[in-house]
Amino acid sequence: MIINDRNIKIWSTIGARATLGIAALDLAKDIDNLMVLTCDVSTSAGLDRFRKTYPEKYLDLGIAEQNMIGVAAGLASENFNVITTTFAPFQTMRCCEQIKVNLGYMRQKICMVGIASGLALGTLGFTHCCIEDVGILRSIPGITIISPADSLETVKALEKAVKSDNPSYIRLTGTSNNPIVYKEDYNFEIGKSITLKEGKDITIFSSGSMVYQSLEAAKILGSKNISSTVVNMHTIKPIDKIAIDKACNSKLIVSIEEHNIIGGLGSAIAEYKSGLKNSPEQLFIGIKDTYSKGGSYKFLQEKHRLTPEKIVEDIFKKLKT
Repeated sequence: MIINDRNIKIWSTIGARATLGIAALDLAKDIDNLMVLTCDVSTSAGLDRFRKTYPEKYLDLGIAEQNMIGVAAGLASENFNVITTTFAPFQTMRCCEQIKVNLGYMRQKICMVGIASGLALGTLGFTHCCIEDVGILRSIPGITIISPADSLETVKALEKAVKSDNPSYIRLTGTSNNPIVYKEDYNFEIGKSITLKEGKDITIFSSGSMVYQSLEAAKILGSKNISSTVVNMHTIKPIDKIAIDKACNSKLIVSIEEHNIIGGLGSAIAEYKSGLKNSPEQLFIGIKDTYSKGGSYKFLQEKHRLTPEKIVEDIFKKLKT
């Protein structure tokens, strides 16, 4: 995959979902046994060109997500390198038992991609918004969970996940015109977080769409004399324990995610931190374990206090307690 300024801008404009299709198309050139399975989402997942270019490597199972995982497991057992994708709630919750049995228990190496996770499909309400997927899949042994920060990281994550030996789930957040976090190529490793900004007062861990929002929040905090470290915790399982150890030197740890505050990134950090001595307090920023009314993506981010300004307000409130 050619990574340059032009492509990074294009991928940002079209968003992570469409970028997924471009990345899969490139992988198919070098991976002979690649198979992509979808549930009637070739256009939504940016896979129309892939479907037309490599019809022998593409299967559309229709709106039958549970069956898709079963077929994927059969192909994986015959040494195919399988990617499955559909909208996040249907990729994860609708076929949770199939994922448990085939990916968790049987260890079939399948790379699942949940498109439009978080609040991106807000106009369709919380049947289509997905704030539970990380919590559900974290509880299944052996599954790697990655939440890319931007479209470039989507490209990097897909390649690493497909070439790894473990079953995995890639959680795509955001919409088109996805803000750019990485303006040039960089080293991406599953399980190893990336520190984007160094600071001495607080440490902010974030994933997915919230990485950019965290960087923006850190700028505002800096103008108010609060120095922040910002860490892109793109891999939620396995969590980067070394990064959490380092963050324990901060006055406060903040976790920010476009997910329920129960079961997601914040929970993963807190579970590890609970075994450490003298670790700092943690502020959990995310969806406060509730289903709200639907609305546009921007509206729901505002409502659930996932904008830089609201994040700063909540951090200052916590620091004053």
